[in-house]
Amino acid sequence: MALWDRIKESAQTMQTQLVEKKNDLKSGAFRDASMAMCALVAAADGSVEPSERQRVAQLIATNDVLQNFPADDLQRRFNDYLNKLTVDFDFGKVSVMQEVAKAKKKPAEARAVIQIGIVIGGADGNFDKTEQAMVREACYALDLPPAEFDL
Repeated sequence: MALWDRIKESAQTMQTQLVEKKNDLKSGAFRDASMAMCALVAAADGSVEPSERQRVAQLIATNDVLQNFPADDLQRRFNDYLNKLTVDFDFGKVSVMQEVAKAKKKPAEARAVIQIGIVIGGADGNFDKTEQAMVREACYALDLPPAEFDL
């Protein structure tokens, strides 16, 4: 199986698992952590392309799990986190990663945040090394073993 197919299949599997947990994923900590995760993946390579912003906007608008929250609120939070990362990546990353870590109190939410990171990372068919490293780092912030997600 080609790498692209494996990435696509993994992202689809993660999405299916997220939908199954939709009713458990309604807390503010999950909302904030998932948008922080999206921003970290989008900015992982040090720049944010318009296509990356578009992918996240599309995820916010169409993802069943994120329908638990108002789309404009999610978009605003994502943009706020992204701004922190673009102003000063290293300093912003510490702050944004703290938002991700808020989900670790509930293991189902923590796993869902990682799954959203993988879905966003694989959305363009190229879950590259910098994006994988960012999601792996988020695993550590959430006290989850990266191997559980093939990272």
